[in-house]
Amino acid sequence: MTIAQMLGQSGSLTLLGMGVVFGFLFILIVSVTVVGKIIHTLGLDKDTSVLPKPAPGPSTAAKTAAVSAAITAAVTEYRKTEGK
Repeated sequence: MTIAQMLGQSGSLTLLGMGVVFGFLFILIVSVTVVGKIIHTLGLDKDTSVLPKPAPGPSTAAKTAAVSAAITAAVTEYRKTEGK
């Protein structure tokens, strides 16, 4: 088998492999789209569970104050250790 024949065969196999992968991906995309439309049509994509409302957390001002206090403490500690 000559090099030209081997290159021709490898090119054919490459194109065949890419064609198979492309075909599989095309079928996959079409089937997922069709199933999605069927589920949407039947109304099965609606969330029927009722989630309880989360308990109110600390206010934004309290969160800001806590973050500011943590930053201040960290900077103070850093300055103490760097001063030594």
